[in-house]
Amino acid sequence: MKKVLALALSTLVAGGAFAQSFPSKPITIVVPFAAGGPTDLVARQLAEAMRGPLGGATIVVENAAGAGGTIGATKVARAQPDGYTLLVWHIGMASTASLYRRLQFKALEDFEYLGMINDVPMTLLGSPKLPANTYRDFENYIRANGGKLNLAHAGLGSTSHLCGLMWQSAVKLDKSMTTIAYRGTAPAMNDLIGGQVDVMCDQTTNTTSQIEAGRVKAFAVTTAKPLSGHKLLKDYPSLQEMGLKDFNLTIWHGMYAPKGTPAEVTKKLNDALQVALKDPDFIQKQAALGAMVVTDNRVSPAGHKAFVADQITRLKTVIEAAGQFAD
Repeated sequence: MKKVLALALSTLVAGGAFAQSFPSKPITIVVPFAAGGPTDLVARQLAEAMRGPLGGATIVVENAAGAGGTIGATKVARAQPDGYTLLVWHIGMASTASLYRRLQFKALEDFEYLGMINDVPMTLLGSPKLPANTYRDFENYIRANGGKLNLAHAGLGSTSHLCGLMWQSAVKLDKSMTTIAYRGTAPAMNDLIGGQVDVMCDQTTNTTSQIEAGRVKAFAVTTAKPLSGHKLLKDYPSLQEMGLKDFNLTIWHGMYAPKGTPAEVTKKLNDALQVALKDPDFIQKQAALGAMVVTDNRVSPAGHKAFVADQITRLKTVIEAAGQFAD
């Protein structure tokens, strides 16, 4: 009995000493997508903002792309739970639970939730060749011609794919549009601009410049209310405002550690995250991407996890109704 107590005490002391010295070596943030994309930019800006609160720690970003983000997520789920390997991922943390028939991790069981980072609004777009110029005209045109039109997205499980599914479900079209999957946003956007496809829904980080240049038509934003503070998008209605009840979709990002990471370490990481989210430079850089830094209870680990659990349930209904899955 004394040996058991001594072992437990020594483990506790060692764990406390480890937490006090954390971080004592470089921290790696895994981004499950290629460099240069929206999630990669968020992670790199966040890494810079968290260095100071973590005592000047070295934080590197590692890209582990593939399989809709699940390769990078699996890597972190299997990593040593010591706080030195972290994950920054978007809504895929919730959507892959239903999109993929076989996953090597469980979203709510295999990670320590560290806190939410941002919300990125989305925009509903049309080809410049479409005759409609307002959302109401656009929706009426889609209802009349849905079976003849194409909806583009950046690949199964992408944010544009999810947005398109949710919008079609909310509108309740008699004849659904033909869905065309691309290998990334860029080729999908190019075909939308050229009129080879008719409709696309994607995050503001990918759409704002095209709207501003007049290469595509924008009809609405996917937030609960219009983006009154956004210089370019402030005059576009929200889908909820246009009658799609409870339609509120943003592409959020969160930060995660492997399950079993010591509580003292996750607290240090969450404290640093919360300081970073109040950094004026970080907030400004996020605004330039069209993102809004999270300020509500989702910045806490418990609030973050509760939100993702709710999102998993919500997205499961949409994905299963569409019947679009990946192996």
